Amino acid sequence: MATAISGQIALSPGHVLNFRPGDKLSLYKGHYVNCGIPRTISATGPGKGGVLERPTIERITPGRESEFDLRKSRKRAPPYRVILHNDNFNKREYVVQVLMKVIPGMTLDTAVNVMQEAHCNGLSVVIVCAQADAEEHCMQLRGNGLLSSIEPASGGC
Repeated sequence: MATAISGQIALSPGHVLNFRPGDKLSLYKGHYVNCGIPRTISATGPGKGGVLERPTIERITPGRESEFDLRKSRKRAPPYRVILHNDNFNKREYVVQVLMKVIPGMTLDTAVNVMQEAHCNGLSVVIVCAQADAEEHCMQLRGNGLLSSIEPASGGC
């Protein structure tokens, strides 16, 4: 079987692996102009043959964000408070049930404390989270008959 490889492969900044058909592989350090994947690889022998095409590298379309960029922007989004307002219509037990159903990770003790604070003080902070999540939680609370709102958490938290 005969194999011919030509091109350059970048190993790390400042290092290049140079090879041509018939040459021994050599490693040198220094500035290089062309780095990439071997351009031609051919093989001959029983059951083998042909030339492999240079692989294409998917590039991100301008204006289209990568998953990494989306996660990064979510992390930097300013936090919002979901606020529960007291009302004279819903029973306390119902409010606790709705809080535990709507807010992920809400325990019975926390739900009772939130409900009690809203009952005594007129309002209570349910959760502090990203704006999109806060809007969703607020809508779910309202959908279950509770009075709620959101506000930026940037002031005095």
